[in-house]
Formats: sequence, structure tokens, C-alpha cells
Amino acid sequence: MTLEIRAPVQPVAAWVGAVFLALGILGFVPGATTGYEELRIAGQDSGALLFGVFAVSVLLNVVHLVFGVGGLMLGRNPASARLYLIGGGALCLLLWVYGLLTEDSGAANFVPLNAADDWLHFGLGAAMVLLGLVTARAR
Repeated sequence: MTLEIRAPVQPVAAWVGAVFLALGILGFVPGATTGYEELRIAGQDSGALLFGVFAVSVLLNVVHLVFGVGGLMLGRNPASARLYLIGGGALCLLLWVYGLLTEDSGAANFVPLNAADDWLHFGLGAAMVLLGLVTARAR
């Protein structure tokens, strides 16, 4: 029996993936998502709010689920775990910029996003990139 030594970046990527997976599931749970009856496929017309704060849609929930499964799968290998954290963090930062540039009620806001989502994406993106850089170098 051989003992597998995991790089610190691997469990971090898996943990981040698990958080996104949980958020994707909770986005479909009435109670965790207020205004559940207003949940739409996509767009600013979705009035559902995760935890009563973050705008969600079916599209956004599915993206969270896929992103979560990706973290769990890519966390199996140090290189892919690092790519997940840094690349995924960069995507979150791009979504933050997109959210800042679009009006909450505008047609371009197809995800949907609100100010709380924007700053959550900034925090998640910055944390993921930082975690990818720091834990990939740790031995």
C-alpha cells in the first residue's frame, strides 16, 4: 500500500469546488432562495435571491454546479488544481468587471447579477487566485 502525498493546492481546489457545488444546489432550494417562485431560466427578470441577497437564475445555479464539479475533479492533480483556482478566480474577476459594467436592470445583465453578486465575485476571484498561487508553491 502506497501513501499518496497530496499537494496543498489539491484539497483547497476541492474545497472551493464543494462550496460552489453547495451554492448551486442551494439556489434551487426554497427557503435558502427567497422569491423562489420568481426564479427564471436567465436574465434580470429572475427575482430569486440566494440567502435573500444574491441574485440567482437557473443558468447561474447550473454554472455554480458545473464549476463545483470541476473543482472536485480538477483537485485530483496538483497542476489542474492550480489551473482551476487561478483560472476560475480569473473568470470570477471577469464576471465582477462585467457586473460593474452592466446595469442591474439592463438587457445585458443576462446572468443575472446585482451589486452583492459583483462584490462576492470580486472576493471569490481574488481569494481563488491567491490560494492558487500560495498553495501551489507550498510543499
